Amino acid sequence: MAARISQLSGLLELDTHIHIADIGAALLAETPVYAPLVQEYAQAQLYSFDGDPRQIAALQAHYGDKATVLEHYVGDGEPHTAYVCDAASGMTSLFKPSPAALDFFNGFDDFGRVLKTETVHTTRLDAIDAIERIDFLKMDIQGSELRVLQHGREKLRECVAIQLEVSFIGLYEGQPTFGDIDHWMRDNGYLPHRFMDIKRWSISPTVRNNNFRIPFNQLLEADAVYIKNPIALQHYSDNQLKRQVLFADLFFDSPDLAVYCLRELCARQVLGEQALRQYFALLNAPAEH
Repeated sequence: MAARISQLSGLLELDTHIHIADIGAALLAETPVYAPLVQEYAQAQLYSFDGDPRQIAALQAHYGDKATVLEHYVGDGEPHTAYVCDAASGMTSLFKPSPAALDFFNGFDDFGRVLKTETVHTTRLDAIDAIERIDFLKMDIQGSELRVLQHGREKLRECVAIQLEVSFIGLYEGQPTFGDIDHWMRDNGYLPHRFMDIKRWSISPTVRNNNFRIPFNQLLEADAVYIKNPIALQHYSDNQLKRQVLFADLFFDSPDLAVYCLRELCARQVLGEQALRQYFALLNAPAEH
């Protein structure tokens, strides 16, 4: 992966920092798509957010000097009630768990059990001075994603890709769901690109193979990727096109999107035609072991 990152940065003639923000960055089960870039590319800067103080030490230990770890509940800048659940469940939220929704799914009445409530002060993304801009944003914050987007337009002005959790059935009272997120994204210049993961779950009380975690077909949530509108490349700066190529290849396994943006860079004469040839050679090279 280090060699691929080096080759990509070379053919793209990258000369600026890549700013990545992860809001709700608790280290629970997944490896973020940006992890190899942060580890291997010196000019990648990660801003890692979590409002739950139980998660901060683990984030600092994991990333060391590769990230700026910030203990913020990011939102609309107003005080809210935090509904604190077991740290391992990942269900602590600024929205109250919905008893009816939790009962619908096997196991969620336990996952969403509130241990305590507390008043927390949220911070608008646009008000966080530590961040100059965001090129790629990842969010998983149990229902508060739309609030962050609505109060982060300035920091996201240069952002070309956003990965965020969307819910098909809200587990919390008043939680915005997939349609609400999709509407905002399209209104603000983004189109859906892919789902990184689609989570299904079993409906109570029926259990498959004595394991309630093995799903049937009910959609629960997904990690959706939205990208700055690729049908209107005239609204991309040269540097935004370069970053989109990088993310398409390294994060999303989308070489077609990478080639699409590379061709525009060549048409603008920002890069020579050799950049396309080098990229196709990279695509056809034997996989690293």
